Amino acid sequence: MGKVAIAIDGPSGAGKSTIAKLLAKELGFIYVDTGAIYRTVGLYVFRKGLDPADEEQVVSILPEVNIELTYKDGVQCMFLNGEDVSGAIREHQISSYASKVSAHPPVRAFLLEKQRDYAKKFSVIMDGRDIGTVVLPDAEIKIFLTASSEDRANRRYLELIEKGQKVDFETVHRDIKERDFNDANRATAPLKAADDAIVVDTSGNTLEQSVELLRNIVKERL
Repeated sequence: MGKVAIAIDGPSGAGKSTIAKLLAKELGFIYVDTGAIYRTVGLYVFRKGLDPADEEQVVSILPEVNIELTYKDGVQCMFLNGEDVSGAIREHQISSYASKVSAHPPVRAFLLEKQRDYAKKFSVIMDGRDIGTVVLPDAEIKIFLTASSEDRANRRYLELIEKGQKVDFETVHRDIKERDFNDANRATAPLKAADDAIVVDTSGNTLEQSVELLRNIVKERL
């Protein structure tokens, strides 16, 4: 079998990363979390004290941004200008920055080839917001993973609490809905299912049930 690309798109908190990691490990594929790449840009903008919604400000610092993806024990690690920021990009406030900087066309263009390069070199499972529609439109399998905003907020809330971050459910839920709106309504590469994507709703599912659903889809298609 030659190189295979599996694209998994969907809103924040749908479980894309967790499920994609597990499937990639089973299949022996490389897992590429594109959201982490945008989070890395968002982190740099945050550290510079810039307005992530101001395209001119954000674009002005792109030449300063050097992003590298490496893998340690099968886990994707993000490096920003030589610093491992894999933990820092997961801070709750960086989610909003990632969403806002990703709305700028020059930012998406800046990162597009970096994402595609991985699919040229390896069999990949890549997740994000526009993988099946823009980044890998010719992917052999396209899945649009979703769940209710309440379900997704609860998963995110529990994940953040487990990491020791001080958050409340209402704030997380509000931020999830705000990000949904921003992602779906941006002018460039809005969040939507590709015409040939299989839509999977995981509301109410356990992780094991969701993984099994996607595993069966992948088996049938491959």
